[in-house]
Amino acid sequence: MENNWDIVNVLRYARHDWLNKIQLIKGNLSLNRLERAQDIIDEIVMEAQQEAKLSNLQLPHFAALLLVTNWQNYYFRLEYEVLGDIHSVKMNDNELTEWTSSFFDFLNTCIEAFQENHLSISILPEENGVKFFFDFTGSIQKREELERFIKESNQEIMLKELTEEELSFELQWGNT
Repeated sequence: MENNWDIVNVLRYARHDWLNKIQLIKGNLSLNRLERAQDIIDEIVMEAQQEAKLSNLQLPHFAALLLVTNWQNYYFRLEYEVLGDIHSVKMNDNELTEWTSSFFDFLNTCIEAFQENHLSISILPEENGVKFFFDFTGSIQKREELERFIKESNQEIMLKELTEEELSFELQWGNT
């Protein structure tokens, strides 16, 4: 899933996303679906607010990973939300990013391609670190392998649910 995310690639993908969003708004306006066009605009505003909150955590590599994940060839869509008061956190950005990237790659090998696979990450900054809530819904084909990855990851993880359709766990990442 590696990609060379130079500034030109990032701008190309971002421009493509924005053009798609503008076309959705234009299409709904031309069909006189004013309410739906307003909903799309509201979604764009909420997404931009979450991007700002993510950036304010001062975890640049982790933020970059989350921002470009949906531009990669994963079999899931990622959504994230930063909860609570935003303040910068002091933790090893590289280790967090490496673990998260490894998880994304491994999850991708354990799920069925071309299904409604959705991964949501809620991020809660705290005094002693950050709590991450991972919730996946979709089609899990290799449940046992996924469970083994989580248990062997050497991270503070509380597995809440793991079925053929759902994965839910809490990850506590401490300050450095």
